[in-house]
Amino acid sequence: MNIPKTKKLKRVVVIGAGFAGLQVAKKLRKDKFQVILIDKNNYHTFQPLLYQVATAGLEPDSIAHSIRNIIKNTKNFFFRLANVISININEQKIYTNVGNLYYDYLIVATGSITNYFGNKNIELYSFPMKTIPEALNIRSLILQNFESALLVKNIKEKQRLMTFVIVGGGPTGVELAGALAEMKKYVLPSDYPDLDIQLMEIYLLQASERLLDGMSKESAKQAYKNLEKLGVKIWLNCLVKNYDGEIVFTEKKTEIITYNVIWTAGVKGSIINGFSKEDIKGNRILVNTYLQTINYSNIFAIGDVAYMKMNEKYPNGHPMTAQPAMQQGIYLANNFNNVNFFSNKKNILPFIYKNFGSMATIGRNKAVCDFTFFKLKGSLAWITWMFVHLVSLVGFRNRVIALTNWIIQYFNYHKSVRLIIRPFKRKKKSPKKKFG
Repeated sequence: MNIPKTKKLKRVVVIGAGFAGLQVAKKLRKDKFQVILIDKNNYHTFQPLLYQVATAGLEPDSIAHSIRNIIKNTKNFFFRLANVISININEQKIYTNVGNLYYDYLIVATGSITNYFGNKNIELYSFPMKTIPEALNIRSLILQNFESALLVKNIKEKQRLMTFVIVGGGPTGVELAGALAEMKKYVLPSDYPDLDIQLMEIYLLQASERLLDGMSKESAKQAYKNLEKLGVKIWLNCLVKNYDGEIVFTEKKTEIITYNVIWTAGVKGSIINGFSKEDIKGNRILVNTYLQTINYSNIFAIGDVAYMKMNEKYPNGHPMTAQPAMQQGIYLANNFNNVNFFSNKKNILPFIYKNFGSMATIGRNKAVCDFTFFKLKGSLAWITWMFVHLVSLVGFRNRVIALTNWIIQYFNYHKSVRLIIRPFKRKKKSPKKKFG
């Protein structure tokens, strides 16, 4: 990997440049450690706004920021673009597609991947939305479908192309459903005046009895009400059993005919090969209250991939969201910078997650926010949501671009990035397979 060797400084390798990995890598003292950050992309993605890329509200470069721009002119800080294949814990080495690397301390911040709960058919035919390329696939899919719908005469075929099923009623699913509904109401009629946009249907399917499980019942009800007004068909207590590329099969034996299923129903930790079964629970790496793996004193895990089961308030681990990840990254960096952390932990406080609140937006002037002592909804919640997301974006340029786009869209609903730059090729249904 062409990393200079150093005898004076301990080498800390951080795998993953998400919310957790970026925080810890930035805040580690470079006069005490040689820091090496590894990621399969050369940019950091602000995932909470992926749905806006998917619905042509923002370009990808407004929610992504160059890692090299973040670390430039920083001594003893190196970035390598690589895919980590495995870890050799005994030899303290990581193996990647561009070479191998020795570490003194390893911080695993690999985040999460889409969880299909073992259903191979859904994994094959549905569309995930965890990365920028996946969001761009969805954008191309939406626009290509409407172009295709113009060319067919068969009404049922038009409906298949113009029906969208979102599986998962968490913040991502709710925000995506709201954005699609606003496209249907305000944008698509002017773009496709010779197409009956009323044929477009948007379904939001949730396995539990309400939307936004991680938020209050009041916010869940408000989100339901807002989406319903926008014309979204919400099915609660609806478990999706299968999808064959054309038909969604549910537990209630109700079927939806569509070419478009967007899967936002769950995530799981992205585990690197090399850990034993005893190190993992629920597809996340077990850590103690210092975010140290339970069996290896020089390996740490933070963010979505970390499972801290000691916390009574979060018996199933912390929420797999940006807040805990960023807090864990800052906490671990501060511990590493403390000279007593590795020799004596008596005065080191355990990690305690501070929940500053949850929020979700449903559309213009429609959002819900849950804070510790109060809740917001409507326009005030929407402004709060915008402010929090703006300040959380990495880079001044990204904040300016996002704000400019939001201001323009607020006044005229104009989404200027409705371009099919990279056409998406749909997977074809196998005639040999049977579903249902």
